[in-house]
Amino acid sequence: MERRHALLPGSGRPGKRDATRIRAADADERLEVTVELRGPALPDPDDLPADGLSPEEFEAAYGATREDADETTRVLRGFGLAVDDVSLATRSLRVSGTVSAMDAAFRANLGIYRSPDQGDFRGREGELHVPAELDGIVTGVFGLDQRRVAQRKAAAAPSSLSPLRPEDLEARYNFPPGDGAGQRIGIAEFGGGYYPDDMRAYCTRHRRPMPAVQLVSINLEPQPWEEIKAHPRDQRAFELLEAGEVMMDVQIVAGLCPASEITLYFATFDQKGWVDLLDRVIRDRPVALSVSWGMAEDSPDWSRAGRRAINQRLSAAATLGITVCVAAGDDGTGDQMDDGRAHVDFPSSSPFVLAVGGTMLTGGGPDVVEEAWWVKPGYRDGEGGGSTGGGVSTIFHRPRWQDVTVASLNADSIDGRVVPDVAALAGPPQYDLTLRGRHEVNGGTSASTPLWAAMIARVTAALDGRQRFLTPLLYQPGPDGQPRGRIACRDVTAGQNASHPHPGKGYAAGAGYDAVTGWGAADGVALLEALR
Repeated sequence: MERRHALLPGSGRPGKRDATRIRAADADERLEVTVELRGPALPDPDDLPADGLSPEEFEAAYGATREDADETTRVLRGFGLAVDDVSLATRSLRVSGTVSAMDAAFRANLGIYRSPDQGDFRGREGELHVPAELDGIVTGVFGLDQRRVAQRKAAAAPSSLSPLRPEDLEARYNFPPGDGAGQRIGIAEFGGGYYPDDMRAYCTRHRRPMPAVQLVSINLEPQPWEEIKAHPRDQRAFELLEAGEVMMDVQIVAGLCPASEITLYFATFDQKGWVDLLDRVIRDRPVALSVSWGMAEDSPDWSRAGRRAINQRLSAAATLGITVCVAAGDDGTGDQMDDGRAHVDFPSSSPFVLAVGGTMLTGGGPDVVEEAWWVKPGYRDGEGGGSTGGGVSTIFHRPRWQDVTVASLNADSIDGRVVPDVAALAGPPQYDLTLRGRHEVNGGTSASTPLWAAMIARVTAALDGRQRFLTPLLYQPGPDGQPRGRIACRDVTAGQNASHPHPGKGYAAGAGYDAVTGWGAADGVALLEALR
């Protein structure tokens, strides 16, 4: 007798825009998925606790029930699937089995697709279904479709000024004294590898101690240099870019917080990778997580269920007092979309993260000015162009604590969450780095984001380790009655972020909060005083 199934809400996905289905997936191929379970409603952005909950408190208040986990396990085993791990705190089951078993359990109709940017990958189209017994219990299934939903946010551009070293960053952003001792900083990576020799060379050149760096493979192994060298030329060049992303992130953090414990989390760049990585971060509870990756929030490559699952985990992180710092994007208001509308990047548009925009330095000598990062044509064109992301979400409503007045460039937009919250150097003259033993210069909001993660660690250490989600605090009144963000950041009043030709318009920086650089560039000592 055929098993009855029920539609899984939010699971629908169109075919990847540039991909063609070339054949059915191999029925005997084995794969792993993450199955998400229901649970108590997580706090909304305006009801987060003042201090982060402990992991034990969080699981007791918001975890899935053992009964739901056991019933899901029983039903899925009936389809020949194995349940390899259960986490009640993150409401997740790791489930493995063959393509044919997955197709039977979730009616996925898995196929192999081919696209210019991703090559051959396993994918699907349409809605998923779950066994009728699990209707309302299972809320998401991630990992069936391997399409990419994480793009790196990094860009290089020439400048007449020298790239900034760790001591230059400490001086420009007025870091409070310290080295990050006692703090754990996480860094999310969806590709690339970590090279200790480059870290050692970087630390030697800048007279910083070698940090403790832990590598955590979620469902992706970091790529060794010898493996990258063996690949064809075009693939090798792409993988070197991703390796440069990893080394930029970790070197910026290490240069500013050399005594902190730095954890690099490596995961696949699909929705499952995001979900699994955040599940592990929730378990580890670092003071900050730096995320230099994302994609336009309304890209059709996100499923509604996937975006919701990621946002729920970001809510969980904020409830635990983790500040997830996310790059606002490097392609201005177009955000790699060409439909003539303004877009913002996800997950930076989530109300449960600190969205980090980008600045650049112009002028010279004592006349150096920090303004919004914009280099013609306002998006990454391969020739040094780029611009900070920023704008108004069309998906996430503006939380009450974000009491700012910014109108969307899209006439039919909701009163959405405004991005970014803060900013730091992303454009020229960028950052002084080391890659494969050579001096390297790079930037983008990929770089401003780990800088802010390091700032949070330094400030938290000075506050005796009191761990809190920072973002709402920036909008609340400080000791003098002004928003803390106004006190804790240097206002950036010049510049804009229009990408051309799509949409050909942008937001303007100005006095106070704006949708280009948020409250402005960090002033660490002022931030520390505002949070005391």
